[in-house]
Amino acid sequence: MVASIDAAAVDALGAERLDWRFKAVPASAHGRTVDDVRAAPIPLNHFGTPLLTLDVGALDHNIDAMARWTDAAGVALAPHGKTTMAPELWRRQLDAGAWGITLANLPQLRVARAFGVRRVLLANALLDPAGLAWLAERLADDPESAFLSWVDSVRSVELMDEALRAARAQRPIEVCVEIGGPHGRTGVRDDGDARAVADAVRKAPTLRLAGLAGYEGALAHDASDEGRAAVDAYLRRMANLHRGLDYETDEPVVTAGGSAYFDQVADVLGGLDGQVVLRSGAYIVHDDGFYRGISPFARGTGDGTLRSAMHGWARVVSRPEPALALLDAGKRDLPFDEGLPEPQLVRGKGTDPVKGARVTALNDQHAFLRNADVEVGDVVRLGLSHPCTALDKWTLIPVVDDADAAEPTVVDLVRTWF
Repeated sequence: MVASIDAAAVDALGAERLDWRFKAVPASAHGRTVDDVRAAPIPLNHFGTPLLTLDVGALDHNIDAMARWTDAAGVALAPHGKTTMAPELWRRQLDAGAWGITLANLPQLRVARAFGVRRVLLANALLDPAGLAWLAERLADDPESAFLSWVDSVRSVELMDEALRAARAQRPIEVCVEIGGPHGRTGVRDDGDARAVADAVRKAPTLRLAGLAGYEGALAHDASDEGRAAVDAYLRRMANLHRGLDYETDEPVVTAGGSAYFDQVADVLGGLDGQVVLRSGAYIVHDDGFYRGISPFARGTGDGTLRSAMHGWARVVSRPEPALALLDAGKRDLPFDEGLPEPQLVRGKGTDPVKGARVTALNDQHAFLRNADVEVGDVVRLGLSHPCTALDKWTLIPVVDDADAAEPTVVDLVRTWF
């Protein structure tokens, strides 16, 4: 089965009418549609602040770079859709050859279903009885769709089986046994327990053992030798366990790989029997912070680098002290959990005014910019860290032709569904 999405449903987003519901949209554009903006782009300086934008050239570059890398590495890619929750971007990833779309919970799964995503990997355990009943009905209605989720205990197997029996599920749900590591996140810690979970799945008539899953990103947070060694040991444990499990499918899935260590996943798991699937999600947007420093592309993997496709834009609204400026963007607008925004340039004045400047704190609606040569009214472009906590703050995101241009132009608007 070739992964797909309902193109007509995605295209229909172009008819979205712009109005007050979308904080990124200026009042001057109210009444127009997304398709209208695509046909007649709007200068970025017509948009207010605070603002988050995407760069179309960087998005294209990153999608192409990752598609070429996974193809050369011989692994499949199911990008984690939670990064963007944007069906328009999912379609571009699928069109570039993605194997499927990964999601994290039931609400996200419903979004994927609404847009006709045909192959979904749920990187989590789905234990909610009402959710399982809904899923069983959807799978019965669409026999060509594919769904795969995780279990990490005998109890989770029992709960899923009980709920699916009550729902009179017509198709067995394919599941992966999830492997975890010490001080990590979810996942079985002991290999003997993992085999017991696999046995329980095989005995449950409503489930089918279809693979092995894990997340190495919970075991390290940098590219140090120690961190990479911990990831490597974990992946080798996954590989050894995979070789000994008795799956109920001819092509079991072995899946791991966030956006920080996917090169190690390909090195250790590549070549195993079945289908090796990466779940990297942040690569499409990348960043000017955490992933800039830890991505395998930044460490020399592949034939190029990823580019940050997201930027924040904020206006100086106060200069209460000589070395302090307050910007009109804060925690409700920009990510801050993996590093504070970085001042990059001042619109119309270039990079000189912010050389040596830094953002030292964010409040709900303000950023504290220190040691910048700016004045009230200036608009500062900010580099951002961690796309997974950036796009969720915006329901409609302007896409510019070139964020580095003297006068960027908004050529598209991407709808998100967080």
